[in-house]
Amino acid sequence: MRAADRLVTRTLRQAGVWTMLLALASVVTSVALLALPHLIGKAVDTPGQSLWPVLAAVTAAALVGCDALAAWASGASGARAAAWVRRRAVRHVLGVGPRLTRRFTEGDLATRIGLNAEETGRAPDSIVSGLSLLIPSAGALVLLIVIDPWLAVALAAGLVVIALILKAFLRTSTDLAAGYQEAQAELAGRFLDAIKGARTIAAAHSEEREAGRILHVLPRLRTHAMGLWRANADAAVRAGLLVPLLEIVVLCMAGFRLAAGELSVGELYAAARYVVLGTALGSAVGQLAGLARARAAAARVTELLDEPATRYGRSELPPGPGTLEIRGTDGLDLAIMGGSCVAIVGRSGSGKSRLAELAGRMADPERGTVRLDGVPLPWLSRAALRGAVGYAWERPAMLGDTVAGTIALNGRKAPVIRSAEHAGADAFVRRLPEGYDTPLARAPMSGGERQRLGLARAFAQGERLLILDDATSSLDTVTEHQVRRALSRDSRTRLIVTHRVATAAAADRVIWLEDGRVRAEGPHERLWQDPRYRAVFA
Repeated sequence: MRAADRLVTRTLRQAGVWTMLLALASVVTSVALLALPHLIGKAVDTPGQSLWPVLAAVTAAALVGCDALAAWASGASGARAAAWVRRRAVRHVLGVGPRLTRRFTEGDLATRIGLNAEETGRAPDSIVSGLSLLIPSAGALVLLIVIDPWLAVALAAGLVVIALILKAFLRTSTDLAAGYQEAQAELAGRFLDAIKGARTIAAAHSEEREAGRILHVLPRLRTHAMGLWRANADAAVRAGLLVPLLEIVVLCMAGFRLAAGELSVGELYAAARYVVLGTALGSAVGQLAGLARARAAAARVTELLDEPATRYGRSELPPGPGTLEIRGTDGLDLAIMGGSCVAIVGRSGSGKSRLAELAGRMADPERGTVRLDGVPLPWLSRAALRGAVGYAWERPAMLGDTVAGTIALNGRKAPVIRSAEHAGADAFVRRLPEGYDTPLARAPMSGGERQRLGLARAFAQGERLLILDDATSSLDTVTEHQVRRALSRDSRTRLIVTHRVATAAAADRVIWLEDGRVRAEGPHERLWQDPRYRAVFA
């Protein structure tokens, strides 16, 4: 939990001035609570003086004002801290890239960045509110020493027991909160999977079965929730039983001192109030419960932040045609001539997508090197690499505000219309209500139309290397022919993962993969003589 605790501590700073205002309001409230019994005691012992009642009234008014300020600062500090945690987590997850999605499900990631970031952001309020309870306890001890040291000894002994109860509660609640949050993430992941497969569920009439699969997590969620409730109730009951017992002991001692003439009535009243204030530490169960949830949530967010982000170099690409070399990398040893069109074929699971990821540094190899025009990909700056390589996938994500925005996604000046024409997307885009300026939310598209926009994005962005990973699988025959024709005229290096014979036949060279290794390579016509190669397309 050390890394999580460091993240929680940083939220105190990131909440900014609101943390300071919350701390100020809490400290003033604690001081006022300590001063009020003394002022009231003085007013009782000196009934002829008007100063003490006035001071007591002013102190009570200050308590009301500080409570209002604390409530405002609590909400603002939580919102600001949660926003900082969420921004940091989002930027880091996007910086790590697709590698992170292999470790965490989409629902788990959404829960960590959404709900867990918000719970982590509540840490400043829990910490400041909890620490503020130490001030009345410490102050009460000091002031009881002034009144009578033996009363302070009795209170101190009770506070030690309360502190041990709260420490055990914090440890138990943190573990239970972690389990609860993990169950929440699993529930979100299952629900997200069901939403993505809504058509399949409807076609199979399996709504009840799917609902059961999603809600199967609820018993585990309930177990952790009940555990949190029991831990909270147990700590509250223990502290609640100890506090009145401690008050009785101290008040009995003070009564004997009063009977012996060693305490005044005002001092007795002050002592009684200080005992109540001193045992306020027992009410920290709520603050510690919030801190436990924040620590558990911070641990889940920290797991994301601990994943190393992709590091980029500072080099730029020299002039070149886009020659790609993969040497000694995960069983691959290839050289792809700049400006050529190469088809990657193989059965499912043969390593085609892995090769496509390595070629554009969507993933780094465990060993070996991948070079573009002689420069190792890790040496390139982010801008140089992403400007040189254009990707298109089987299921492209529609990002950006408008159709034009999703084509020119990285903000660079891009030939949007020409790229859409090459991808066969221009005609259907112009039929949209606002053409290229149509908001994506108002542009319903089929799978094939989405693929065309994904292809247009790759055409618009890759200056030297185009990588198409099964990016034409949903295109009709006419559109696919149009895309192949555009690719044949393109001067960039083209790496095309495909299952279609026509696409492989149109390439300058075919690389046939099997079990992550190159089975054979060469022109499609020569490989076609091998019946096992023909079986790949069966």
